[in-house]
Amino acid sequence: MEQKYNTKQIIIYLLITFGLTYSIEIFLIRPMVGSADIAQAYFAQLLTAAVMFLPSVGALVTRLLTKEKFTKDNLMISLRLKGNLKYYGLAWFGYVLLIILGAVLYFLIFPKQFDADMGYVRALFEAQASSTGVTVSAEQIKITIIVQILMGIFLSPFLNFIPCFGEEWGWRGFLLPKMLKRFKVVPALLINGVIWGLWHAPLTMMGHNYGVGYRGFPFLGIFAMCLFCIVMGIILSYVTIKTGSCIPAVIGHGTLNGFAAVSIYFTSLQNPYNVFLGPAPTGLIGGAGFILLAIVLLYRLNKEEKQKNI
Repeated sequence: MEQKYNTKQIIIYLLITFGLTYSIEIFLIRPMVGSADIAQAYFAQLLTAAVMFLPSVGALVTRLLTKEKFTKDNLMISLRLKGNLKYYGLAWFGYVLLIILGAVLYFLIFPKQFDADMGYVRALFEAQASSTGVTVSAEQIKITIIVQILMGIFLSPFLNFIPCFGEEWGWRGFLLPKMLKRFKVVPALLINGVIWGLWHAPLTMMGHNYGVGYRGFPFLGIFAMCLFCIVMGIILSYVTIKTGSCIPAVIGHGTLNGFAAVSIYFTSLQNPYNVFLGPAPTGLIGGAGFILLAIVLLYRLNKEEKQKNI
């Protein structure tokens, strides 16, 4: 009966979360993407940010529909700092380090795509400034970029906490424990990652993360996003399992969202980067450190599970 109840919760959760997300993204956001109307484009951005809360909405509604009791343990929102600071450190500064290492590796392999003068991002700043009639100096742009990098390292977990909580309380705080009751740890985390990746599919088709018009569009982008979500999902699931809380996953997700694009600041306008390879962690080379870490952590979780069953 418990297994049947657990499976029922998973199905209801996925139907609600995917139903709401796909409906909003396909019927509301997609028609406004790329609109010349500033108001529509801005509203599309707001809706895209709001979609991050839908996994938590799905979790809450599912719990209410299935009459699941709300307890301290199943809510998974306690900080649980004692003895767990290393997991918070992994999700925060570990993510920062892996993003930097991935970017360094990418530029070592493709040195022509590196621009120490940050020509790509400078061009973006200058275009934004000219559209408003404001003149900015190279020094002002440089200072702004440095401030954004520092904010990405030290403030992104807090600035992104609420929207990232919207995702993580659903994926790691609700779905992950249900999946671990239904499957062994390896398939549970792999399936979770694929689900998370497919949840992004409409946005990926609109050019989010990988752009549009590439060979194999949009299926290659959806596939790449699923791989990325498997890797990130394993790491975020690991810190969730170890702490019994989704808060470290929120920290990691917030750091990723706030700092991942920093590597693109150093790309060249003359030699465009390959989005499927890097330098951001969404690429295979830019995300190489995350991939290796995910393999190690998945191996450890699998080993621990086998030892418990002996």
